Amino acid sequence: MIAEITTNILNGIKTTQKEEINEYIGAENLKYCGECHTRKERTVSFLGQEERKVTILCECKTKEREAKRESIRKEEEMNNIKRARISSMMDETFQTATFETFQQTDENEKYYKTALNYSKKFKSMYENNQGLLFYGNVGTGKSHTAACIANYLLENNRSVVMTSFVRILQELKGFDKGREDMFFDKLNTASLLIIDDLGAERSTDYALEKVYGIIDNRYRAKKPLILTSNLTLKQMQEMNDIRYERIYDRIFEMCYPVKFAGASWRKREAAHRFETTKKALEA
Repeated sequence: MIAEITTNILNGIKTTQKEEINEYIGAENLKYCGECHTRKERTVSFLGQEERKVTILCECKTKEREAKRESIRKEEEMNNIKRARISSMMDETFQTATFETFQQTDENEKYYKTALNYSKKFKSMYENNQGLLFYGNVGTGKSHTAACIANYLLENNRSVVMTSFVRILQELKGFDKGREDMFFDKLNTASLLIIDDLGAERSTDYALEKVYGIIDNRYRAKKPLILTSNLTLKQMQEMNDIRYERIYDRIFEMCYPVKFAGASWRKREAAHRFETTKKALEA
């Protein structure tokens, strides 16, 4: 025990000596840092009183403090992104979708550029309440491309909610008016709302009223919206049902349409798996 105390005292003396060695008296009889050779003291006068010496941070200590602050800021930023991802309601399938891993082809090059430009220019898109409508055949990459936008913005500390009308309607089951309003407020506070698979929801009066309400609330809040749909533009434009007409009219007012065409990625993957399995089993 005595030996331990002695060691601690000696270590304290060594530390103090090291600190003293790392400083010296310089100009104006003030302390200077032995490492960066900048002042560790300055003189001040309070209300006309006699000047006094006060301790200040030298340049190397100032940089060290700034580095710690930046480290804390980055850690908090990453925590914010993590929390944003958790609250985004994004399907796990799309949580890793990025522009860096986007598989570009001649068919999807246009979609890739459109989505990337939208992400990079999101500040102006947000200010102008400009959204997107990705429409076209099943399996052409609409949802994946929308998820790339979501993850890009999340990485840049923008709040994004990505979900579907089917999921929203499931969430609303059993909600009273108060909880329903809170849920809609959560959707509406995000900088960008992405809703996948428009047209897959049930065509009941209740469901279509909620769909219109979500889109219209977004419009009135002057915040952008991205939608994906397997419907064609003609199907949406020539809809005779008044319940759908007002939904699509609002969408066309808010969203720039981008057509996705070409072969289905899902069918390609299925064909590839078939061939791979066939070779393995018939070898």
